[in-house]
Amino acid sequence: MISEGVGFLLRNLPAVLFVIAFAIAAFRRRGPFAERLLAWILLLPIGLTGVWAGLLHIFFPTVAAAYIGWQVSPFQFEVGMADLAIGATACLAFWRGLEFKEAAICAASVFLLGDAVGHIRQMLSSGNFKPGNAGTPFYMDIICPLLAIVLLAIAKRSRSSGRRAS
Repeated sequence: MISEGVGFLLRNLPAVLFVIAFAIAAFRRRGPFAERLLAWILLLPIGLTGVWAGLLHIFFPTVAAAYIGWQVSPFQFEVGMADLAIGATACLAFWRGLEFKEAAICAASVFLLGDAVGHIRQMLSSGNFKPGNAGTPFYMDIICPLLAIVLLAIAKRSRSSGRRAS
C-alpha cells in the first residue's frame, strides 16, 4: 500500500507539486495572487520537477528511459543536465524579482514546450503512449510554462498600472 502511494506520487510528481503550488499561493496572502502563484509554480512544478527529472536521467537512466518508453541513451545525461539547469534556475527565481523570473520562464518554456513537441512526435511516429511520454509529464510540459507566461504578463501589467496610478 505504501509502495503504491510512493509510486503514484513519483509518477505524478509534477501534477502533485502543481496542486501544492496553487494551495500555498491561495492561502498565503502576501502580495498579488498572480505573483504568488507564479513564484510557487516556478519553485515547485517547474523547479523541483526539473531537478528531480535531471537527477533521474543522470543517475537512474534505465528507470527514466523505461518510464518514458525510450531505450537507454548517452543523450540522457545531456537531457538530465538540461533538466537540472532549468530546475535550478526556476528554483532560484522563486526568491528573485520579475525580471529574473521572466528569464527563467523563457528558458523553461522553450525547453518544456519543446519537450511537449517531442512527446507528440513520439506518440505519432512510434505509438509511444507510455505514462512518461503521454501522461502527466506531457500535460505539465504544456500547462506549467503557458500558465507561467500568463501569470508573468498579469504581474507585469499589474505592476505597470500600479506605477501609473501612483
